[in-house]
Amino acid sequence: MSPSQARRSPKPQERQRDPERTRKLILDAAAAEFAAHGFAGARVSAIAARAGVNQQLISYYFDGKEGLYQALSDGWWEYENELVTSDMKPSEGIRQYALEALRNPDGVRLFAWGGLEYRGPEDDPDRERRAERMRQSVDGIRALRESGRLPAEVDPACLMIMMMAGAMATTTLPHVIEGVCEVDPRSPEFITHYADQVALVARLLGLDPA
Repeated sequence: MSPSQARRSPKPQERQRDPERTRKLILDAAAAEFAAHGFAGARVSAIAARAGVNQQLISYYFDGKEGLYQALSDGWWEYENELVTSDMKPSEGIRQYALEALRNPDGVRLFAWGGLEYRGPEDDPDRERRAERMRQSVDGIRALRESGRLPAEVDPACLMIMMMAGAMATTTLPHVIEGVCEVDPRSPEFITHYADQVALVARLLGLDPA
């Protein structure tokens, strides 16, 4: 199939009456497919099958796999602004990120795949947005260090990355958790307990304002 054929507008009878519902079906299916296989391994045909729509609708609404992935990314940044607000204590923000393994497991897996498939900044469309968001967190930790609440040896960027990696551990290290803790790493009970523990460590480190 040529690009022009793949991107043609679907016939009127192919369109669903509710475009927003169709878009949501496709986005939900794409999140599941990308979470399972990463961007490189995901197939548009599989996304269409999951969504129960004609594959041409993906080209019509999102201009193909790249556009669909970007739409998911845009949705995540909007969601993150609601998930962790500017007035939230850092320990609670980290707790909320850790709880995403329970509330939004596909989203966390998709983020992890982004790291596994990373090839360099030129192929990272979210680099600037992510870096700006992370810089805000790093600046907050740096201010704590400069105020004397953290040791001078602490690298603010490294500490932020450690906390971020810790919040994702139930997704990225389930085999380690099962072996060490002897629990189901994806159970709601453990994820909630783990999120509380990550928040506790953040508080003990002094990341919350006095």
